[in-house]
Formats: sequence, C-alpha cells, structure tokens
Amino acid sequence: MTRTTSDRASPRDDASRATWWAVPVAGGVLVALSWIALVLAPEPNVDAGPVLPTADNGSRVPVTSTLAGFHSGFSYLPDDAMLGFVEIPGGAFVMGSDPGRDSLSFNVEWWGNGRVQGQPDVPTFFLSRYEVTVAQYAAFVNGSDHAVLDPQAVEGSPDHPVTWVAWTDAVAYADWLDQELRARADQGTIPNALGDLLRSGWRVSLPDEAQWEKAARGTDGRIYPWGDTPEPEYANYRARGTTPVGTFTCPRCAHGLSDMSGNVWEWTVSPYQPYPFTESDDGETLRTDALWVMRGGGFSDAEQMIRSANRGGADPGARRPFIGFRVALVSG
Repeated sequence: MTRTTSDRASPRDDASRATWWAVPVAGGVLVALSWIALVLAPEPNVDAGPVLPTADNGSRVPVTSTLAGFHSGFSYLPDDAMLGFVEIPGGAFVMGSDPGRDSLSFNVEWWGNGRVQGQPDVPTFFLSRYEVTVAQYAAFVNGSDHAVLDPQAVEGSPDHPVTWVAWTDAVAYADWLDQELRARADQGTIPNALGDLLRSGWRVSLPDEAQWEKAARGTDGRIYPWGDTPEPEYANYRARGTTPVGTFTCPRCAHGLSDMSGNVWEWTVSPYQPYPFTESDDGETLRTDALWVMRGGGFSDAEQMIRSANRGGADPGARRPFIGFRVALVSG
C-alpha cells in the first residue's frame, strides 16, 4: 500500500502538517478532472514504427511521430544543443524561508531551531528546462522493460508533463536516460558539449532538493521563481489540469526554467527530513521508513503551495494525477 502525506501526518506541529497534507487534499477532485481531460484529449498522431514489447501488456505505447520543439531521434528531449539541460552555476544560495519575510511559509522550511534560512554551497549542475513529458516517458517504456503500472501515465497529451508516476518510476527513467545518452556519447552521436560531460563522469539523476530549490529561486532568496509576489502569467496554478510544458515562459526566472512553480509536483532524490539540509546524512533516513521530497506545487494549488521553498512529500510508490518530475545532470 502506498501512502501520500494524507495517509500519515508529520510528527511536527500544525504548520508542518499543513505542508504535508496540502498536496493530496483535493485528490478526489483532481482524479475526476484528470479522467475528464484524458477522455476529451484528441488522439495523437501515432507513428508507424516497429512494435516494441513492454513489460506490462506486450504492446507498444503510441508516441507521436513529430513534436514541435522536441527531437524524436533523442527520445523526445528538447531540440537544442544540450537536449534541454540548463547549467546552474555552483555556489551558495539562500535556502528555506524566513517567516518574517514570507508570511506564507511553513515551519518545515525553517532551518534548525530558529526561524532562519540556510546557505548551502551547491556545486555546478544542470537541470532540465522542462518537466519530463508523456512522450519522453513513453519512449522510455518502449525502449526498456519497465512496466507501466498505471496506464494513465502514457495516456495524456504527449507534450504535457507525465503524471501517475511513482518515485521508483522517476528513478528508473533517469537511469534509463543516463544509459541511453551515455551510449550515444560513446558512439559520438550526441551534441559535443553534452557528450563531453557524460564521458567525464557526469550522470543523469533526479535533483536533490537543494539543487531543485537553487535552480528555482537563484541566489537572491526570492519567494517565487520570478520574485516575491504571485504572478499568474508565469505559472499554471489554481487551474483544472496540466498544460503543455513550457506554456508559461518565465523571462524573470533565475535560469529561464519552465514550470518550476505549478503544473505538477516534482519528485526529488532527497528523503524527507528536518532542516538543516545536509546531503551526507540522506543515507541515514534511507534506512528508515522514508518519504521522498516533492517540490514546486501542482496545477490546482494556491499561491502558498507553489513557493520555491515549500516542501511536500510522499511514499515512493505513490502515483497521483498531480505528481511528475524533471531530471538533472550531476557530477560524480
């Protein structure tokens, strides 16, 4: 049985529980809306490629033959020189919330026993400009033996973020993409800059929550990716469903990434535990009954939930219509 934060409350105070419970509160409504959206979605333009078996039912998942802005020859990754990976320069940044400055913050965003913020030093990494799409996830299913445990994951519009994926699915996708890109790097059939990184030891992974937050808010401690006040034109929130990735461009965002607020919650590689954030102690939590951190908020959420410092969490097997992910390129 899987648990989201609605199945088990945090042992912390009421403000903490608000963060943990807020993600799935509208779960029943969201499921209904997702079902309606899937039923009404137009049929995709399916290619006529060879049938590739999958682990669940032996049939090929339909994928569009072309998708504007994405490279069908590279598993529908963004069609640019780095296949969508955007460099996030290394260095310290302001992580967490100061309730004196952000009245919407929850106490799980405060560091230590005081109402303070931290400044972790995060090495350079790359983060995908967009959330992983249905087309990208379908390419993974067709090219691997990973079972589609919830068929709704591959039934959405191809340029929307994939949903109904568990943390285990997201990790499996990252591992598969790492192997695919690494093989192409060895063959010399990948953009040179990306190939050089892979050949020198960089790898595809989910981001940890410090990486995710730094990419979302930059180094100036802004509350949202674009600044300190909600801006409906920059994010998909208070909405009825997902939108195609990149629909909401954000020229004021620190790194030009799309959908870092809203659209879908995004899995990270970090187990949920109290601040201060320390990557080195993640292994200690993994030996317990860990939940996994999600970031960014979803399409139905209000302004409080889409702030860059907000933290949600869920059981690694949870699959929901408002949970997706994006991938990172990390060193080591």
